Amino acid sequence: SYVGRINGPQEISLDDRCVHNGIIQHEFIHVLNFWHEQSRSDRDVYVRINLENVLDGYERNFNKRETNNLEVPYDYSSVMHYGPKTFSKNSEDTITPLMSSVEIGQRIGMSENDILKINKLYDC
Repeated sequence: SYVGRINGPQEISLDDRCVHNGIIQHEFIHVLNFWHEQSRSDRDVYVRINLENVLDGYERNFNKRETNNLEVPYDYSSVMHYGPKTFSKNSEDTITPLMSSVEIGQRIGMSENDILKINKLYDC
């Protein structure tokens, strides 16, 4: 899905393999105007992006964006965070957390900080 509202209603497309709670939440959070966690403006303090391992044509998925982080800390456990090998062309990491003990890329459901960011943005 697109990030944010784009000229009226937005359709969310889910492949049959993607009809799971965390993936559905992930797509809806894009609609609510959020980029991937590793696209945050402050991401370089938390992760290293290994573009040399990214499939050709998928590099834009790892672009850093100017984001309003709403004073919420970087969230390794966000449902919006890619996994370490997402779009890898060689089975090597495309994203390396700079804190070695963390896991990234869960699709179980929203983290507490995912919920906090949505509530802050929409004044809930």
